[in-house]
Amino acid sequence: MSPDIDLTAPASGARSALRRLLALDGRLFEFAAERSWPGAEPVLPRLSRSADHGVLWFAAAAAIAASRTPRARRAAARGLASLGLASLTINTLGKRSVRRPRPELDAVPNARRLTRQPVTTSFPSGHAASAAAFATGVALESRAWGAAVAPVAASVAASRVYTGVHFPSDVLAGAALGAGVAFAVRGVVPTRAQLVPPARPRAEVPALPKGRGLVLVVNNEARTADRARALSSALPEAEIVECAPEDLPAELEKAAGRARVLGVCGGDGTVNTAAAVALRHGLPLAVLPGGTLNHFAHDLGMEDVRDLCRALENGEGVRVDVARFRSGGKQGIFLNTFSLGVYPELVRERELWEGRIGSWPAGVVAALKVLRADRHPLQAEFQGRPHPLWLLFAGNGTYHRMGLAPGRRLDLADGVLDVRVVHGGRGPALRLLSAALAGPLTRSPVHAAVQVHRLRLTGLSPGTLLAYDGEVTEGEDEVRLEKLPEALTVYRPLSDGR
Repeated sequence: MSPDIDLTAPASGARSALRRLLALDGRLFEFAAERSWPGAEPVLPRLSRSADHGVLWFAAAAAIAASRTPRARRAAARGLASLGLASLTINTLGKRSVRRPRPELDAVPNARRLTRQPVTTSFPSGHAASAAAFATGVALESRAWGAAVAPVAASVAASRVYTGVHFPSDVLAGAALGAGVAFAVRGVVPTRAQLVPPARPRAEVPALPKGRGLVLVVNNEARTADRARALSSALPEAEIVECAPEDLPAELEKAAGRARVLGVCGGDGTVNTAAAVALRHGLPLAVLPGGTLNHFAHDLGMEDVRDLCRALENGEGVRVDVARFRSGGKQGIFLNTFSLGVYPELVRERELWEGRIGSWPAGVVAALKVLRADRHPLQAEFQGRPHPLWLLFAGNGTYHRMGLAPGRRLDLADGVLDVRVVHGGRGPALRLLSAALAGPLTRSPVHAAVQVHRLRLTGLSPGTLLAYDGEVTEGEDEVRLEKLPEALTVYRPLSDGR
């Protein structure tokens, strides 16, 4: 058996060192071939074959995603993205750069050998690269799932030496490449941990062992049943009240009258209603995401029951900004965004369709109908000057874009309104698309952005639609927006417990 590798070293000293390394590699392979691996014979060859073409990892991703938690779904997606890039790198660069022959099988018992021997070159191991890429990608998003996947990935890598199709160095190089690819993917698409805002400013909140003193109101029309049951099991002394959406404001008011901490489970609109009640009563708010969209909870870093339970039992919380709008006799707050123009029309149109065809298809239909409609830009006055516009967006805090990831807030207490405007003119669809692609750019021919503490618009047509945290109402001729810095106290764990 010869572990020779087709490389050219620039100096005799380097060639000598390379020969010694290759000789050591060959001896390690022979040592592994001659050793008895208790319990490995019925497992490792099958495991090695199951990883062909990534089949094992696609099945693992499906199993992880089936847990139906946002973190698990992200871990599965990141694992598959890392796997795909690692496979592409190995097949286009790795195998063609170093044409190393496969080990000779003389020392490998017949029972270990694969039925179908690979025909590609030996260096580096594609199976090891795929295993390491998938396991590392999963672990970067979820330590728990990464720990579950790691032994399987290590076994797949070891199986390539056990079955005699790779030298140990092939496996080590492949694993290193796969892990490196997973970190490269993280550089392009940051993990949730990189996007979670800092746990500041910290707030003094009561610790609630077993949930004593928490009254959690659940919007039973949202996707909340499983989470409410899980919370009840984890915090048996918490009071949980389930109600229909139309009863939500009244039930929250009742709960605030007897709660030490007001809790809410639902989507962004539900959380908005609960935040308004918590502000009026001076109570800390505990948020358990349970709707279709949970922007505030996720930007806060609260994803599931474990996060909320840890924060409640340890008494961990922060203060966050709230934004307020006024229009004539109407007023309200928003935790995420406020908008007028095309977006409120899209929200209203989507609500007409989602009961029949579902949320995402309804969003697509609504966008097509709104953008194809024959309409004129919204007319508004700002600082005494008329401004035709298709859309005004105001975020409660600065929205950032990191790599290819969508906009997120990295600080929920930065004290500013993030105002984005799409100017009026021809082609609203093209202008809106251009503004979306521009991202954080502060000025373009169709898009402008500014950060302010308050904003006043006049000259609006009565009945202009206003959207706030996914809810829609009608405004009057004037709209005022202002920040309420650090006005709301919310629970969130102060350390990452993935």
